[in-house]
Amino acid sequence: MTTGNEALRAAIPRLAAAGITDAPRDARALLAHAAGIAPDRLTLHLSDLLTPESEAAFAQAITRRMNREPVSHITGTRLFWGRSFRVTPDTLDPRPETEILVETALSEPFLKCLDLGTGTGCILLSCLAGMPMAQGTGTDIHPATLTVAEENARALNLSTRARFVLSDWFTAIPGRFDLILSNPPYIAEEEMADLSPEVLREPRRALTPGGDGLDAYRAIAKGAPARLMPGGRLMVEIGPTQGAQVAALFAAQGLSDIRILPDLDGRDRVVAARKPQDDTGCGTA
Repeated sequence: MTTGNEALRAAIPRLAAAGITDAPRDARALLAHAAGIAPDRLTLHLSDLLTPESEAAFAQAITRRMNREPVSHITGTRLFWGRSFRVTPDTLDPRPETEILVETALSEPFLKCLDLGTGTGCILLSCLAGMPMAQGTGTDIHPATLTVAEENARALNLSTRARFVLSDWFTAIPGRFDLILSNPPYIAEEEMADLSPEVLREPRRALTPGGDGLDAYRAIAKGAPARLMPGGRLMVEIGPTQGAQVAALFAAQGLSDIRILPDLDGRDRVVAARKPQDDTGCGTA
């Protein structure tokens, strides 16, 4: 039998040789998963002997990671905004830079929000968890993806405030919202070949719309004004070179107070805009 420390010492060089850039971090995450230990408690158990089942599970996980399968696909979970979300090959892997979208959304109160292309539901559910009076709708075009989002809502006790709808952007969505969010596919077709093997294992439809990468923003910009209450906010995640183009698309649809917000690395990450108030003030759904 092998201790956790011994298993790590054997696994880390194998991951590094396979081109994994942060082999120690990934090995620790996979060992915690295989041993059924909370990641923040792993250090306390590294001198323990692994059970045969845990040792076999860890060996399998290391082989999968060496084949460039994302850690989240192996463990089935990913942390986002302080919460654990179920992840599958049908969903985009939640990323830390997307948290700027949640942070910006929560900077003002809202009661009714819409998350277009919800994936795991991490954006919508994180926003609802931070705004206890709010209700939200998440859309996606893939039924299996919506199933994952619904499971995450149940796990976070948010099912009574979140609903999920099969919809191509706004097509199946009635009513108006005071907040519309989206992390749409935005990678240009010519950029796809430069992505890492891990990213290329994620659903292509969640990564790129093809062409110049802006088609989703065109659809969102066109449809959002009719689905926003006066004074309502629209915000989307963008690629780091797309800020000016997306801002122009929003401006062309009459949206105002347009801002391009950076992530923690200083790269353009979110475009936020607002529907102007009508002459009666704040609108209602």
